[in-house]
Amino acid sequence: MTEQLKLTGMVISSMPVGEYDKRLVLLTTQRGKITAFSRGSRRPKSAMLGATEPFAFGEFMLVPGRDAYTLVAASISNYFMELREDLEAACYGFYFLEFATYYARENIDGTPLLKLLYQTLRVLCRRMIDFKLVRRIYELKILVLEGEYPQCHSCCHCGSSENLAYFSFFSCGVVCENCRGKEHGLKRLHPSTIYTMQYIVSSPVEKLYTFTVAPEVLKDLDNVMEHYLKLHIDKPFKSLEMLDLIISPGF
Repeated sequence: MTEQLKLTGMVISSMPVGEYDKRLVLLTTQRGKITAFSRGSRRPKSAMLGATEPFAFGEFMLVPGRDAYTLVAASISNYFMELREDLEAACYGFYFLEFATYYARENIDGTPLLKLLYQTLRVLCRRMIDFKLVRRIYELKILVLEGEYPQCHSCCHCGSSENLAYFSFFSCGVVCENCRGKEHGLKRLHPSTIYTMQYIVSSPVEKLYTFTVAPEVLKDLDNVMEHYLKLHIDKPFKSLEMLDLIISPGF
């Protein structure tokens, strides 16, 4: 008889299969991103109905199979129900799930990514800071976890940590005043923007969402992250279409 596994994780995507089943993607601490099937969980009276919805976080009992797992039980500690009552927060939340899905890997410890995702969703629920800032912090911190983040603490050309004032999309990092003539297309940044990026890169997850920024700094972060992600990610995110519609003026 196949031994059951207890994995801590979160449902990051869910889709119907057949008449009553679901195909889930879970982000787990022990085994990273895994695929699991939940039999009969779409039945109205199924005990697994809520446990197989996106954002459900807790412990999942699974039976390993050749290509996927079978979910047999779950103990959910947080459903993030607040996201279902706030359209804007829900749209950000689904984008964060999709962004995590893109970077999560199978059979690799998913603890850092799951911890970041969980903490970020808690901030959305509590409306602690501007959602746009939450998004940029989350994106940059995932890049840090994946080792794909821009160089923020020293000049890409000379290595100096002094007089940092520009961002280079070509060199993937900041550039100091003395080196600004070495390449074209540099974006000048507010000094607080550079400090903010350094803070995000260096801080533990628990300290990430403990600050706010001025409008000009958030505008800088938007610009830098928007262009940086386009250069380094070759996949369009479907959840961004709805998010852009929700946050666009005049909605």
